[in-house]
Amino acid sequence: MGRIGHHIVASAHALGCFLRAGRRQSHRLPVGRMLAACASMMIILTVLLCWPCGCSPKTDGTATTLQGQIIRVRLHPAVDQVFIRADQPPIYYTTADSTRRQLDLPPNVSAPVTYSADQWIVGRTSLGRGELILRPIVDGSVRINDKPYRGHYRMIPVGGAKLDVINELDIDEYLKGVLAREVLAGWHDETYKAQAIVARTYALYEKLVPRQAPRHWDVYADTRSQVYGGIDAETPKSRDAVNATAGIVLVAGPDAHGKIFKAYFSSCCGGISQSSMHAFHDPYEEALSEQNVGSLCSASPKFTWGPIVVMKDELTRRLRQWGAGRNGITKNMASLRSIDIELRNRFGRPVRYTLTDSQGTRYSLSGEELRWAVNTDASPGTTLNSSFVESIINDSDRARFLGGHGWGHGVGMCQWCTEARSQAGMRHEDSLTLAYPRARLTRAY
Repeated sequence: MGRIGHHIVASAHALGCFLRAGRRQSHRLPVGRMLAACASMMIILTVLLCWPCGCSPKTDGTATTLQGQIIRVRLHPAVDQVFIRADQPPIYYTTADSTRRQLDLPPNVSAPVTYSADQWIVGRTSLGRGELILRPIVDGSVRINDKPYRGHYRMIPVGGAKLDVINELDIDEYLKGVLAREVLAGWHDETYKAQAIVARTYALYEKLVPRQAPRHWDVYADTRSQVYGGIDAETPKSRDAVNATAGIVLVAGPDAHGKIFKAYFSSCCGGISQSSMHAFHDPYEEALSEQNVGSLCSASPKFTWGPIVVMKDELTRRLRQWGAGRNGITKNMASLRSIDIELRNRFGRPVRYTLTDSQGTRYSLSGEELRWAVNTDASPGTTLNSSFVESIINDSDRARFLGGHGWGHGVGMCQWCTEARSQAGMRHEDSLTLAYPRARLTRAY
């Protein structure tokens, strides 16, 4: 444990003494010492947010956990309106007028929220301009589009009459609404704990990573980040797993302390995972490198699938549409002639494909780019569950994707692999160090 780790222990010990003294009237710390302990812990917290230490985490529940890690979830992006319904009138204010006021709404009646002519309108009431902040009196007492969430809401104008709805809340409260949407209800408690740590690491990375263009949210509420369902999605298992792992994250890196990384996860790797470098063009990270796990996740209904058959003129349409949406290389391609495997990783999973059109022009796409393109505006039964296919047969008028494996991008933790390990009696800490090679667990707050 380094110097930072010793400071953490000392500060935690002092704060622990302070908390215990509050319960024993006959033993009180001097006020100055109380304040010093609290101030020291807050300084350590600030350091850890930017530089998690490499000490072994305490998972026995005895460590003091500080709250206050706020995550910003983009619930509704660039919409014309949302509907608000309140059991109890919330408090509101705007960035143009910080005066706190009560928003009087008929109880349990939905009212539209719009932004027009630089004014927020709720029902028929004008609330001013700028960003609109709604603070429920009680968690869950205010519903957005009939869904309750913890924390508060920030409504942000994003151009024209469009608005974003951001849910700002403590990260562990957020995770309680994530786990039950990402993990099957009947799965093992250890799998839930592993998912809690991975989801926390992913969210904190998204919160802390420097961005070229700053944005007013950290994560999406769907599969673009991780699926979040608010209070309605919480279960006793999701709450217990978050509480049992509070503050624990994964770190990786060659230095003594390590850093939080983007802890990708997916449903089923299909037996061979792929690296984030191959999937997303990320810099190489050993914790996110490819692995061969054989049949470990074979209980998944998507471990094997296919064949998937798609007509080539339809594939051409999808490839052009996908390319146009991101100004990609396929936006003006001629009719598709063939799709061939260009590169496999060291365990044999295809990670890059070559597309050739009727004019002989070749296009090189990563496996994930091919999957996204093939699945663009696709009809049921003609989508790829993953980019892991053993071969592609190019008929004159159609492409046949054979020997499909897995579900999702296959980077990082495989959820079905983790459940198999949990069922075999493995602790979540050990499952995670297998899922992310050379990564380690530490307490971030």
